[in-house]
Amino acid sequence: MVMVYAGGHVSGAHYNPAVTLAVLLRGRITLADAVPYWIAQLAAAVAAAFAATFVAGPAQVQALSPSGRAIGAALFTFALAYVVLNAATSKDHPGNSFYGLAIGFTVAAGAFAVGGVSGAVFNPAVAVGAASMGLLDWSKIWLWLAADLVGGALAGAAFLALNPDDRSPTEAAHDPTA
Repeated sequence: MVMVYAGGHVSGAHYNPAVTLAVLLRGRITLADAVPYWIAQLAAAVAAAFAATFVAGPAQVQALSPSGRAIGAALFTFALAYVVLNAATSKDHPGNSFYGLAIGFTVAAGAFAVGGVSGAVFNPAVAVGAASMGLLDWSKIWLWLAADLVGGALAGAAFLALNPDDRSPTEAAHDPTA
């Protein structure tokens, strides 16, 4: 929550590739904007993993394997991305000050609800960072990546389906039906 408030006015708080995908599909950023975000998010995750390993030492735990339960991550990634789209990008909430609370509490609810079965990995960059530290099994990293990206994509589609009149001016200008 605090990082959303800290970086929201600078970068839109794009810390999560799945949320960036949802914002892209929703039409608030372009692919040319999304690609540098994704590169920075993944690079930051690997750098953070190396820094944490340097400070705390290598992981002394068995790597988490979801055994097919990554659906919990997909559900909360969907919830997280959907909350971001509604609280931070909707025309119905211009200039609100609660977006950070809504986003932060969604992450907390997900961590409590499915953290034990999914590792509370609702962010593909976190999955890459955790795997870099030996906390997630690299051979099964695709489960987290797929679950998170599907959750983000579904949130973008759901937002557009439920808010057809809430489009960016650029997107509407290129739509002959608008």
